[in-house]
Amino acid sequence: MSISVEVDEPGAPESAGTRVVDGIRDAIIQGDYAPNQRLIEADLSDTFAASRATVRTALLELANEGLVERLPNKGSRVRAISLDEAIEILEVRSGIEELCAAKTAESITDTEIAEFTRLRVRLLDSVAEGDLAEYARLNRLLDQRIREISRHATASDVLARLHAQSVRHQFKLWSRVSRAKVSVLEHIAIIDAITARDPEAAREAVRVHLLSVIEALRELA
Repeated sequence: MSISVEVDEPGAPESAGTRVVDGIRDAIIQGDYAPNQRLIEADLSDTFAASRATVRTALLELANEGLVERLPNKGSRVRAISLDEAIEILEVRSGIEELCAAKTAESITDTEIAEFTRLRVRLLDSVAEGDLAEYARLNRLLDQRIREISRHATASDVLARLHAQSVRHQFKLWSRVSRAKVSVLEHIAIIDAITARDPEAAREAVRVHLLSVIEALRELA
């Protein structure tokens, strides 16, 4: 696993903690740490060039997100999320993501439309070039920006946690070229509805996409 790290600096515990949380979360999502794998604080401290206290706090935060299990007197391990649970999470996500997409379509600025238009091109290019790792990264970026631009703090917080729990299963789909070619068109439909400032079309595009993801996961199983 290749991870870019920065050494903790005195007086900047928040940035160090965020960096470690994000790094471990990404490694879990991408499968670098397998379900039920023990997460050794000393090893993580070396990997992320962070203090043991920073790593311990990061693991507690990820436990709150449902990605990590804290074992009494045994440390932590990656929480195993079943396919059935992942599908249930996607079903819950659907309604909240529809709301965020509609809110984003209502409030998006001209500058943000330009940003989404550039992201649209990059998504299409990543799939055309077969760069599925980049496609997965751009997917996560799109989800994040929709949450942020919706300016719905409660929905955004809930989605951030649910997304982290189910995205590991979706990552398996994104690694398949055939699925990526379908998925990218669904994401383009979401972007087009949002940049057209059409809330109802944005809701429908999100609903269609997540139903498609659920069906694809069931077929994968």
